[in-house]
Amino acid sequence: MADYKLIPSRTALVNVDMQNAFVEGTPLAAPDGVALLPHVNRLASACREAGMMVIHTLHVTRADGSNHGTMGELIEPVRAGYINEGTETAKLHPGVDVGPRDIMLYKPRYGSFTGTDLDQILRSNGIDSIIVTGICTNICCETTAREAGMRDYHVFFPSDGTETFPAGGLTVEEIKKATLATLGVAFAKILTIDETITAIRANSNQPGVQAVA
Repeated sequence: MADYKLIPSRTALVNVDMQNAFVEGTPLAAPDGVALLPHVNRLASACREAGMMVIHTLHVTRADGSNHGTMGELIEPVRAGYINEGTETAKLHPGVDVGPRDIMLYKPRYGSFTGTDLDQILRSNGIDSIIVTGICTNICCETTAREAGMRDYHVFFPSDGTETFPAGGLTVEEIKKATLATLGVAFAKILTIDETITAIRANSNQPGVQAVA
Protein backbone atom coordinates (compact mmCIF):
# COMPACT_ATOMS: atom_id res chain seq x y z
CA MET A 1 0.00 0.00 0.00
CA ALA A 2 1.29 3.47 -0.91
CA ASP A 3 2.85 5.55 1.83
CA TYR A 4 3.47 8.81 -0.01
CA LYS A 5 3.98 12.06 1.86
CA LEU A 6 1.80 14.88 0.61
CA ILE A 7 4.07 17.82 -0.18
CA PRO A 8 1.87 20.82 -1.09
CA SER A 9 4.50 22.60 -3.22
CA ARG A 10 4.69 19.51 -5.47
CA THR A 11 1.01 18.55 -5.48
CA ALA A 12 -2.02 19.67 -7.51
CA LEU A 13 -5.72 19.02 -7.03
CA VAL A 14 -7.35 17.53 -10.13
CA ASN A 15 -11.10 17.93 -9.66
CA VAL A 16 -12.69 15.74 -12.29
CA ASP A 17 -15.79 16.57 -14.32
CA MET A 18 -18.01 18.36 -11.80
CA GLN A 19 -20.25 19.38 -14.68
CA ASN A 20 -24.01 19.79 -14.80
CA ALA A 21 -24.36 16.48 -16.65
CA PHE A 22 -22.61 14.50 -13.94
CA VAL A 23 -23.77 16.38 -10.83
CA GLU A 24 -27.54 16.38 -11.30
CA GLY A 25 -30.52 16.11 -13.59
CA THR A 26 -29.31 13.84 -16.40
CA PRO A 27 -28.94 10.08 -17.01
CA LEU A 28 -25.20 10.52 -16.37
CA ALA A 29 -25.58 12.14 -12.95
CA ALA A 30 -24.37 10.62 -9.70
CA PRO A 31 -27.24 10.36 -7.17
CA ASP A 32 -25.15 12.19 -4.56
CA GLY A 33 -23.45 14.58 -6.97
CA VAL A 34 -24.89 17.69 -5.34
CA ALA A 35 -23.91 16.45 -1.88
CA LEU A 36 -20.30 16.10 -3.06
CA LEU A 37 -19.98 19.79 -3.95
CA PRO A 38 -19.27 21.25 -0.47
CA HIS A 39 -16.70 18.55 0.30
CA VAL A 40 -14.77 19.16 -2.91
CA ASN A 41 -15.01 22.93 -2.44
CA ARG A 42 -13.63 22.62 1.09
CA LEU A 43 -10.63 20.63 -0.12
CA ALA A 44 -10.03 23.01 -3.02
CA SER A 45 -10.07 25.96 -0.61
CA ALA A 46 -7.44 24.28 1.58
CA CYS A 47 -5.32 23.65 -1.51
CA ARG A 48 -5.51 27.30 -2.58
CA GLU A 49 -4.61 28.46 0.92
CA ALA A 50 -1.46 26.33 0.69
CA GLY A 51 -0.57 27.83 -2.70
CA MET A 52 -1.37 24.62 -4.57
CA MET A 53 -2.56 24.40 -8.16
CA VAL A 54 -6.26 23.56 -8.57
CA ILE A 55 -7.38 22.08 -11.89
CA HIS A 56 -10.99 21.47 -12.89
CA THR A 57 -11.45 19.04 -15.77
CA LEU A 58 -14.46 19.07 -18.06
CA HIS A 59 -15.33 16.04 -20.17
CA VAL A 60 -16.41 17.74 -23.38
CA THR A 61 -16.77 16.32 -26.88
CA ARG A 62 -17.11 18.19 -30.16
CA ALA A 63 -20.39 19.95 -30.82
CA ASP A 64 -21.07 17.77 -33.86
CA GLY A 65 -20.28 14.57 -31.99
CA SER A 66 -17.50 13.68 -34.41
CA ASN A 67 -15.15 12.50 -31.65
CA HIS A 68 -17.62 10.47 -29.60
CA GLY A 69 -15.87 7.30 -30.74
CA THR A 70 -16.50 4.12 -28.76
CA MET A 71 -17.83 6.20 -25.84
CA GLY A 72 -20.78 7.06 -28.04
CA GLU A 73 -21.20 3.44 -29.07
CA LEU A 74 -21.29 2.32 -25.43
CA ILE A 75 -23.12 5.17 -23.69
CA GLU A 76 -26.43 6.44 -25.06
CA PRO A 77 -26.37 9.80 -23.19
CA VAL A 78 -23.03 10.54 -24.85
CA ARG A 79 -24.63 9.87 -28.24
CA ALA A 80 -27.51 12.11 -27.16
CA GLY A 81 -25.10 15.03 -26.76
CA TYR A 82 -25.11 15.63 -23.01
CA ILE A 83 -21.37 16.42 -23.02
CA ASN A 84 -21.20 18.09 -26.41
CA GLU A 85 -19.37 21.43 -26.50
CA GLY A 86 -21.73 24.37 -26.13
CA THR A 87 -24.49 22.53 -24.28
CA GLU A 88 -25.66 23.64 -20.85
CA THR A 89 -25.15 20.13 -19.50
CA ALA A 90 -21.46 20.15 -20.47
CA LYS A 91 -20.74 23.29 -18.44
CA LEU A 92 -19.14 23.27 -14.99
CA HIS A 93 -21.81 23.07 -12.29
CA PRO A 94 -22.43 26.52 -10.75
CA GLY A 95 -21.97 25.01 -7.29
CA VAL A 96 -18.27 24.43 -7.92
CA ASP A 97 -16.11 27.16 -6.37
CA VAL A 98 -13.54 28.34 -8.91
CA GLY A 99 -10.61 30.48 -7.82
CA PRO A 100 -9.12 33.19 -10.03
CA ARG A 101 -5.99 31.12 -10.66
CA ASP A 102 -7.71 27.76 -11.10
CA ILE A 103 -7.10 25.98 -14.40
CA MET A 104 -9.92 24.68 -16.59
CA LEU A 105 -8.87 21.58 -18.54
CA TYR A 106 -11.06 20.26 -21.33
CA LYS A 107 -10.67 16.55 -22.07
CA PRO A 108 -12.24 14.39 -24.78
CA ARG A 109 -11.93 11.05 -22.98
CA TYR A 110 -12.35 9.57 -19.50
CA GLY A 111 -8.74 10.08 -18.43
CA SER A 112 -7.50 13.60 -17.73
CA PHE A 113 -4.17 12.89 -19.44
CA THR A 114 -5.59 11.56 -22.72
CA GLY A 115 -5.76 14.21 -25.44
CA THR A 116 -4.80 17.05 -23.05
CA ASP A 117 -1.71 18.96 -21.93
CA LEU A 118 -2.15 18.02 -18.25
CA ASP A 119 1.21 16.26 -18.07
CA GLN A 120 2.97 19.35 -19.47
CA ILE A 121 1.13 21.66 -17.05
CA LEU A 122 2.11 19.57 -14.04
CA ARG A 123 5.73 18.91 -14.98
CA SER A 124 6.30 22.53 -16.04
CA ASN A 125 5.32 23.55 -12.51
CA GLY A 126 7.44 20.99 -10.70
CA ILE A 127 4.44 18.89 -9.67
CA ASP A 128 4.91 15.15 -9.18
CA SER A 129 1.77 14.37 -7.16
CA ILE A 130 -1.97 14.83 -7.65
CA ILE A 131 -5.10 14.59 -5.54
CA VAL A 132 -8.08 13.24 -7.49
CA THR A 133 -11.68 14.20 -6.69
CA GLY A 134 -14.91 14.43 -8.67
CA ILE A 135 -17.25 12.26 -10.74
CA CYS A 136 -17.36 9.37 -11.55
CA THR A 137 -15.38 7.34 -9.01
CA ASN A 138 -14.88 4.29 -11.20
CA ILE A 139 -14.72 5.89 -14.63
CA CYS A 140 -13.10 9.29 -15.12
CA CYS A 141 -11.62 9.58 -11.62
CA GLU A 142 -10.22 6.06 -11.61
CA THR A 143 -8.91 6.38 -15.17
CA THR A 144 -7.17 9.63 -14.26
CA ALA A 145 -5.59 8.01 -11.19
CA ARG A 146 -4.39 5.04 -13.22
CA GLU A 147 -2.99 7.26 -15.99
CA ALA A 148 -1.15 9.34 -13.39
CA GLY A 149 0.27 6.27 -11.70
CA MET A 150 1.57 4.94 -15.00
CA ARG A 151 3.34 8.26 -15.50
CA ASP A 152 4.98 7.90 -12.07
CA TYR A 153 2.96 10.57 -10.31
CA HIS A 154 2.13 10.04 -6.66
CA VAL A 155 -1.66 9.85 -6.48
CA PHE A 156 -3.85 10.69 -3.48
CA PHE A 157 -7.45 9.52 -3.83
CA PRO A 158 -9.85 10.67 -1.07
CA SER A 159 -12.31 7.91 -0.26
CA ASP A 160 -15.07 10.48 0.28
CA GLY A 161 -14.01 12.81 -2.51
CA THR A 162 -15.73 11.17 -5.47
CA GLU A 163 -19.22 10.00 -6.44
CA THR A 164 -20.66 7.66 -9.04
CA PHE A 165 -23.91 6.01 -10.11
CA PRO A 166 -25.05 2.38 -9.68
CA ALA A 167 -24.17 0.07 -12.56
CA GLY A 168 -24.08 -3.60 -13.49
CA GLY A 169 -26.30 -4.58 -10.59
CA LEU A 170 -23.88 -3.00 -8.09
CA THR A 171 -24.71 -0.20 -5.68
CA VAL A 172 -22.70 2.99 -5.48
CA GLU A 173 -21.08 1.80 -2.25
CA GLU A 174 -20.13 -1.56 -3.78
CA ILE A 175 -18.57 0.17 -6.78
CA LYS A 176 -16.66 2.58 -4.56
CA LYS A 177 -15.39 -0.23 -2.35
CA ALA A 178 -14.03 -2.20 -5.31
CA THR A 179 -12.51 0.87 -6.95
CA LEU A 180 -10.77 2.04 -3.78
CA ALA A 181 -9.47 -1.47 -3.10
CA THR A 182 -7.87 -1.70 -6.54
CA LEU A 183 -6.45 1.81 -6.54
CA GLY A 184 -5.10 1.38 -3.01
CA VAL A 185 -3.21 -1.77 -3.96
CA ALA A 186 -1.54 -0.54 -7.15
CA PHE A 187 -2.15 3.11 -8.00
CA ALA A 188 -2.84 5.53 -5.14
CA LYS A 189 -2.83 6.38 -1.46
CA ILE A 190 -6.38 6.26 -0.12
CA LEU A 191 -7.31 8.73 2.61
CA THR A 192 -10.26 10.91 3.57
CA ILE A 193 -10.79 14.57 2.70
CA ASP A 194 -10.21 15.51 6.33
CA GLU A 195 -6.93 13.56 6.37
CA THR A 196 -5.90 15.21 3.11
CA ILE A 197 -6.56 18.70 4.46
CA THR A 198 -4.71 17.88 7.68
CA ALA A 199 -1.72 16.70 5.68
CA ILE A 200 -1.78 19.81 3.47
CA ARG A 201 -1.79 22.13 6.47
CA ALA A 202 0.79 20.16 8.42
CA ASN A 203 3.21 19.93 5.53
CA SER A 204 2.71 23.62 4.71
CA ASN A 205 4.41 24.28 8.07
CA GLN A 206 1.23 25.52 9.70
CA PRO A 207 1.42 25.11 13.48
CA GLY A 208 -0.66 22.80 15.62
CA VAL A 209 -1.35 20.00 13.13
CA GLN A 210 0.36 16.62 12.93
CA ALA A 211 1.35 15.27 9.52
CA VAL A 212 -0.60 12.15 8.51
CA ALA A 213 0.46 11.59 4.92
